[in-house]
Amino acid sequence: MGRRQTMRARVRILDAYGPAGAGGPVAAAAHVLARDRTWRREARAAWCCGLALGGVLLLADLARGSLDVPRGCCWAVLGTTLVALLRPARISAGENWFASRGLFGERRVRTDLLVQVRRADGVAPRLVLRDAAGGRVEFDPGVLAANPLLWHLLESGARRSRRRGLLREGAPVLAALAERVDGDGARQLLRSAGLE
Repeated sequence: MGRRQTMRARVRILDAYGPAGAGGPVAAAAHVLARDRTWRREARAAWCCGLALGGVLLLADLARGSLDVPRGCCWAVLGTTLVALLRPARISAGENWFASRGLFGERRVRTDLLVQVRRADGVAPRLVLRDAAGGRVEFDPGVLAANPLLWHLLESGARRSRRRGLLREGAPVLAALAERVDGDGARQLLRSAGLE
């Protein structure tokens, strides 16, 4: 019963603000306004780590004289697994949407329909965005500090969502992110001017 009410509420919200196909993530997919500029470097580092691990294990086995096909395949799979684990999600954003492309496809949220912004702390801190249509995106908050345009697009969409009364959870998280991004930007500007 509760699930039906949730779905009805989502349908009402999408009817009021427009479906995803009408100016939402699907239509805006061709209009990517910002991408994570550090993604290539981090993906390259993941590949280097995976290849290095696989190579070292292969060379150690070869030096011992115990390298055969099954062991070589095992070391190759181990190196490939490390690449898969270390490879970061590719973050992109456009007008009113935010996306994260990982190993298992792409996830999108509409930033003008955000209902929750949450920070999940742990070994690697994550930022979790949820929208009224049920979309969920999870990514490293450091991406926003390294890419001010991504932050601007997320923040402007969250502001619209807050004005509509949809975003009820996440104001402190967004404020902390704003302080971090603005502080990093100011320090970078001072450093480039030689004043720091």
